Amino acid sequence: MNNFMNSRLKNLVLITIASAVLWGCGSGEKTVSLTAAQEKQVAERIAPAGHVSMAGQVAVASAGGSASARDGGDIYATNCVACHSSGVAGAPKFGDVDAWAARLEKGLETVYTNAINGIRGMPMRGTCMDCSDDEVKAAVDHILDNSK
Repeated sequence: MNNFMNSRLKNLVLITIASAVLWGCGSGEKTVSLTAAQEKQVAERIAPAGHVSMAGQVAVASAGGSASARDGGDIYATNCVACHSSGVAGAPKFGDVDAWAARLEKGLETVYTNAINGIRGMPMRGTCMDCSDDEVKAAVDHILDNSK
């Protein structure tokens, strides 16, 4: 019986120690700050493997992997048209003057920021993870120029 009690006492001590260690590693209010390079690496890792093409959508391929900025219309045709042509998930439609005017009331920089960082149902960069900030802005400008 004594051997049995020693075994139970050892188990109780081990469970208590394990509980204390796990409690110490618990999830408190901890924030993590990433560097710009780390954020870019995360974005590259979670970027979509491809793009969905809708019937009638014009696919635009870059020639020879050029490092030059792409045209806003090309980016729209490749990444934005699927949602902004039909209003998927509340996306303001291409050419809808009132919808875009309401967004512009908050300022053009806010519209740019929302396009780059994402807002509500819109993913960051509108799924164009290889687009620069300037290219995303060019796509927004293309939509706005055609929604006046």
